[in-house]
Amino acid sequence: MTSPDPLAVVCALSGVLGLLIGSFLNVVVHRVPRGESVVSPPSACPSCGHHVRARDNVPVLSWLVLHGRCRDCREPISRRYLLVELLTGVVFALVTWRVGITAALPAYLYLAAIAVALALIDLDVRRLPDAIVLPSYPVALVLLAAASAGSGDWGALARALAGAAALFLLYATLWFAHPRGMGLGDVKLAGVLGLYLGWWGWDALAVGGFAAFLLGGAVSLPLLLVGRAGRKSSIPFGPCMLVAALAALFCAAPLAGWYLDLVGLGAAV
Repeated sequence: MTSPDPLAVVCALSGVLGLLIGSFLNVVVHRVPRGESVVSPPSACPSCGHHVRARDNVPVLSWLVLHGRCRDCREPISRRYLLVELLTGVVFALVTWRVGITAALPAYLYLAAIAVALALIDLDVRRLPDAIVLPSYPVALVLLAAASAGSGDWGALARALAGAAALFLLYATLWFAHPRGMGLGDVKLAGVLGLYLGWWGWDALAVGGFAAFLLGGAVSLPLLLVGRAGRKSSIPFGPCMLVAALAALFCAAPLAGWYLDLVGLGAAV
């Protein structure tokens, strides 16, 4: 009997952890924009006010057992809670598969968690809260420093700092030139993403930085064409930045290789 693949086991465990984190992120997404505590009071049904019982707070399973309704008043529970838990679980599993069983895994799982929370908050309220973005700087630095210590690659940490500075300055320049076209929250988030992309590699920094604007255009153009948005409409850019950063972890190397081959520099690099 063959032993299970260790990476597959860790991916499965990360997926389960993602479900649990996703349940907490539902609270974060709801309360942080309102300036409320994420630890008290306990979660309650918005319709009848009854506190959610521990057995009804099991990710995914509780929603399915209750058929998506409150145990007390039978009012529907939004499918969004279920979808956020599932999304976080899938993202955690995919990030684990990509990063592998390495010292960098905790750092990139943290990125996955804040990516889900910030993307949803920005879609809801057109804002990237400082309460999540600013603490992510020291947390990311500590986790990425631990990853460099574990791998012995201190150059990656230096590259992360350079990436943070480069992406922050790029967004700050764009914000200064056209404040209405970009939120200050996007500028603050850019530095965090620059840390992660820079640590991963220069190709990830370039692809992740460029892809955010490409994705933003791909989202905005159809809305403009169908009249759902105007030239002065506020379209959240944070989700584009976060999706592009996560996508760069998976596709930056092949995309960079394809581009170098296209311009005839592949063999020279």
